[in-house]
Amino acid sequence: MPKYVTLHPHLSTDDLERRYRSVHEPHERSWWQILWLLSRGQSARQVARSTGYSPYWIGQLAKRYNSEGPDGMRNRARLTSHRQELLLSVEQQDELRQALVEVPPGGMPNARWSGRLVAL
Repeated sequence: MPKYVTLHPHLSTDDLERRYRSVHEPHERSWWQILWLLSRGQSARQVARSTGYSPYWIGQLAKRYNSEGPDGMRNRARLTSHRQELLLSVEQQDELRQALVEVPPGGMPNARWSGRLVAL
């Protein structure tokens, strides 16, 4: 017997379709399509066959939608930064830029800055 996923009525089926057709971010677009198909009464397996996602992921997506509503359907990979914290504060960066304009210490006018000189 097919497993039907139930959705909380955060949005109507028509609203889900509008979101699916208007979103430009690829992952979010697929997620809204999945929710739209589920709201139309398709089982997780039917949606999996037509979208290429696994029934497990479809269930997880519906679970997130049920608990967080439409705001939960954002691609969180785009909201998280994996960048390392800056080693220099903004003030230190400005100070370094000013120092690099000048001649290196002990250098001649044509001398170039090196990493070793900057570290001093």
